[in-house]
Amino acid sequence: MDFLQYPQPMADLISSLARLPGIGPKTAGRLAFYLLQQPQVSEDLAKAIVVANRDIMKCSICSNFTDRDPCALCQNTQRDQTSLCIVEHPRDVVSLEKTREFKGLYHVLHGVLSPMDGIGPEQLTVNQLLKRLDGIKEVVMALNPTVEGEATSLYLARLLKPLGIKVTRIAHGLPVGGDLEYADEVTIARALEGRRQL
Repeated sequence: MDFLQYPQPMADLISSLARLPGIGPKTAGRLAFYLLQQPQVSEDLAKAIVVANRDIMKCSICSNFTDRDPCALCQNTQRDQTSLCIVEHPRDVVSLEKTREFKGLYHVLHGVLSPMDGIGPEQLTVNQLLKRLDGIKEVVMALNPTVEGEATSLYLARLLKPLGIKVTRIAHGLPVGGDLEYADEVTIARALEGRRQL
C-alpha cells in the first residue's frame, strides 16, 4: 500500500489498523482520520488496549479469556459439571452463553486442526482438555462447520469415545429466515441431520 502522501506516523497508524480482521485500507484510512480528530477517543482506545493486553489471560482450566484465574464459568458450581462444550475461540463461548441453553462447562481450543497451516494438536489446547475429563459424561462439539472444524471434531471424538464419554455435536443447518434456494448442499444436509419431531 502506498502511504507516501501521509506523514509517516499516520501511514503507520493506517497500516496497523488495516491489519485488523475485516478492515481494508480505505476503512483503515477513515478510522485513522477519525482517531486523529477525536484525541479523547484515541486515548481511551489506547488505554483500553493496553489494559486488556495486560489484564486478560487464558483460564488455566478452560483456556477462555478471563481477568481472573480460574474464570467465572469454571468457578460456578451451579453449572453442570458432567457436560463439556468444546469451541474454537473465546468469542464462541460468548455466543453460546447468549442463548442461555447450555448449562455445562466449556473448553476453548484456540483454533482447529489445519496441517496445511502447521496447526496440529500440540498448537491447540488438546492436552489441557484430556487432563480435565474426570467426571465428564458428555462432550458437545460446537466447532464451526468447516473442513478443519469437522476434522477436529472427528479427531477429538476418536480420542474421547474410548474413554466412555458420550460425544455429540450441535446441529448445523438453515438460519431462521434462511431460504432453501440459496443454501448450499452441505448446509441442507446438516439441517436434515439435525431435524427434530414437531
